Amino acid sequence: MISKTSSLKEDAPGASASQLIDARIHELGDWRGEMLARLRNVVKQADPDVVETWKWRGVPVWEHGGIICTGETYKNAVKMTFAKGASLEDPAGLFNSSLDGNTRRAIDFHEGEEIDEAALIALIRAAVALNVAARPAGRPQKKA
Repeated sequence: MISKTSSLKEDAPGASASQLIDARIHELGDWRGEMLARLRNVVKQADPDVVETWKWRGVPVWEHGGIICTGETYKNAVKMTFAKGASLEDPAGLFNSSLDGNTRRAIDFHEGEEIDEAALIALIRAAVALNVAARPAGRPQKKA
């Protein structure tokens, strides 16, 4: 278990991805931690079967049939990057970052911004549907 006073690096070897995400939220201790926690809750609400993973030296990742999105934290933003965002419809216009690539799309959330939860839930569910539809037949999803 991760203590509230220890760093992520000290506890990483024995900690689950969910514990590491909890620790990151606590470690941030500001609006970014609160935003990451809110986004995590929206992801779980949108897809109760989501699998939390921890990749690339400290990035929370949510998966179902492949990567749905990541939750990266920066000084002035919490970035939610959708792995196949360029293939998703975005009728609410949530994507506001990484718009030039052929694959990913992202949403940068800044301090004090509201989350359009209904639109974000729809986007997450569309990402899951795309992942599940793209899975080769007979290839089971990885379990955490």
